[in-house]
Amino acid sequence: MSTRIAAVSEQPELASLVARWRVQAFFTPPGGYTVDEMTALILKPPGGPNKTFVLFDDDRPVGTAGLMRGDLESRPDLTPWLGGLYVEPAFRSRGHATTLVRQVEDAARAVSVSVLWLYTLSADGLYLRLGWQHAGLEQEDGRDVMLMRRDLT
Repeated sequence: MSTRIAAVSEQPELASLVARWRVQAFFTPPGGYTVDEMTALILKPPGGPNKTFVLFDDDRPVGTAGLMRGDLESRPDLTPWLGGLYVEPAFRSRGHATTLVRQVEDAARAVSVSVLWLYTLSADGLYLRLGWQHAGLEQEDGRDVMLMRRDLT
């Protein structure tokens, strides 16, 4: 197995695939994004640090994660975020999530970010193993989510 990571900014044809993954994994209609809306956001994100990555297993795209200016509506004061971490189910438990998290952390360091944020419904165990810390509970769409932070200095 060989893996590589590509930035969507360098391969924009990947944006619609990432958008489909994000919409299916993270947004529930009504009120969620359409694939077209998400594709547009990925290709032309709002200001601030934004970079979306795709991980390939051999030559197949199997996962994504991004460095995002904002992610949790209740915490606009916190920026930037690791968001949209997704690995196709058939390719999980192969270290791909860890590789994507590290890629986003490296991208954040490259633009002098000292603290990175994320929130999760259930994957805090993964992030704790990777050096992230609990930072409290928040609400997102009426659900409790775990706010986490990673010091990058």
